[in-house]
Amino acid sequence: MRRFVSSAAVLISALLPSAALAQVGHPPGSSPYHDIPPGHTVYFTYGHLGGSGGKFGIGPHDGTLYGGRYDIRVSSLFGLGFAGAHGTMERQIVNPFIRVDDRVSGPVDQSLTLAEADLLFNLGGRKSWHRLAPLFSVGFGLAHASETPADTSGYNFGNKLYITPQLGLRAFVTNHLQLRGELRGAWWKLKYPVSFQQEPPLDPGTVDNPHAVIPNGKDTEWTGSLWLQVGIGYTFHW
Repeated sequence: MRRFVSSAAVLISALLPSAALAQVGHPPGSSPYHDIPPGHTVYFTYGHLGGSGGKFGIGPHDGTLYGGRYDIRVSSLFGLGFAGAHGTMERQIVNPFIRVDDRVSGPVDQSLTLAEADLLFNLGGRKSWHRLAPLFSVGFGLAHASETPADTSGYNFGNKLYITPQLGLRAFVTNHLQLRGELRGAWWKLKYPVSFQQEPPLDPGTVDNPHAVIPNGKDTEWTGSLWLQVGIGYTFHW
């Protein structure tokens, strides 16, 4: 019995260092994983909104956006974000009252303002890897575009609700300073004017060959735009 106990003690003492090394995995101070400190972060952002402006090109698209956002870390997995951006977009003008060959003009400039609220998911939980932390978020917002006096068709973008899914990556330069890049989308619904369903008085079509901008009566369209954004942020810890 004594021999068995002595042999077991020798075996355990030999295995303990190996077990300790297996548990730690990395020497202290050299682990690639770091805690993301809780707090709230203020960002300055810059981005480009692409897209086509819908099948007629009259929705705001293809322009630069400047803005800011404010993120609050609610837990290791979730966060809340509030953001706003403003910039100048392009759009086409479609005149439904003149000849078909001459009805499209532009592009012209149009200002666009966006405000949104986002639910954030920290894909790595409370840890970053080599100071990198991926995230996914989905947001809902309100977009407002300025009027275009040259457009006499009756179309006006006005105010639109939009949906924006986002996939991003944060790089923690220090415990306070971070960089952020995002691949986003922006979806909203365009409403076309009644004039788009009418035959142009200067160039009317026929039953078999209508010249109305929208001959099938479909006066709404969901359109999406790709949105690339980068930002620099400062985190205030709790």
